[in-house]
Amino acid sequence: MSLPLNFHLEHYEGPLDLLLDLIRKQQIDIYDIPIAQITSQYLAYMQKALEMDIELSAEFVYMAASLIQIKSKMLLPRDPELDKLDSEADPRKELVDRLLEHERFKTAAEMLQQKRVVEEAAWSNPQMDRFRSEEGMEPGLEVTLFDLVKTFQGVLDRAKTRPVYEVSDEDVSVPEMIRYVGRIFERERRGEVISARELFESQKSRRAMICLFLALLELVKLQAIGLVQGEAFGEIGLKRLPGYDTVFSSGEMLSAIDEGYH
Repeated sequence: MSLPLNFHLEHYEGPLDLLLDLIRKQQIDIYDIPIAQITSQYLAYMQKALEMDIELSAEFVYMAASLIQIKSKMLLPRDPELDKLDSEADPRKELVDRLLEHERFKTAAEMLQQKRVVEEAAWSNPQMDRFRSEEGMEPGLEVTLFDLVKTFQGVLDRAKTRPVYEVSDEDVSVPEMIRYVGRIFERERRGEVISARELFESQKSRRAMICLFLALLELVKLQAIGLVQGEAFGEIGLKRLPGYDTVFSSGEMLSAIDEGYH
């Protein structure tokens, strides 16, 4: 019997954050979660929060109910006839899928935090001078990667209220999304600005949106594309930079990106 996990009563943005923390701290295989153990630790956290008068959102209560339901299903004996029809059914699968998706988004946010240097490199004065010399146009407002994150988060929030088509066995990846962005720009005239919001909203699943977001971060880091804004609080646009041709004409650079995501 495993001992209860000792942890400080940290603040979590949501129940998935708490579950991921419990799983990662104990080095648990996320595909084989010991649901009884994790449920016990999750409820212990909620109890401590209650004792310390820390208010938890309704999402925490809903997740607690979901964990108890999954635990109950795991304890019930399996019907042999059902096993014949669906031997792969696992009550934990939906939870695992949600945790993996949440972890991908957290990884993207953490990567953004670590790439402040990219923001400085992409929007230094020499880069702005390059914009001024290109086609005789004046640059738009200065835009940062954090503005792109706000746009991405806004699209994800709106996606909760509209149908998002989740493609089963979808195998979309960041390198594929980089090439997808390249094809989009190839169809547009040079100097054309593409709406980041429309690009995100054209994706059929949250996984595709996340992969697209990571692809855009890579392209900004490589200075293949830049972020522009025509007016204060306006939409974020994507514009081809001089480094675009270097990235997409170099098979070695694209191969290196592929290797980095394997």
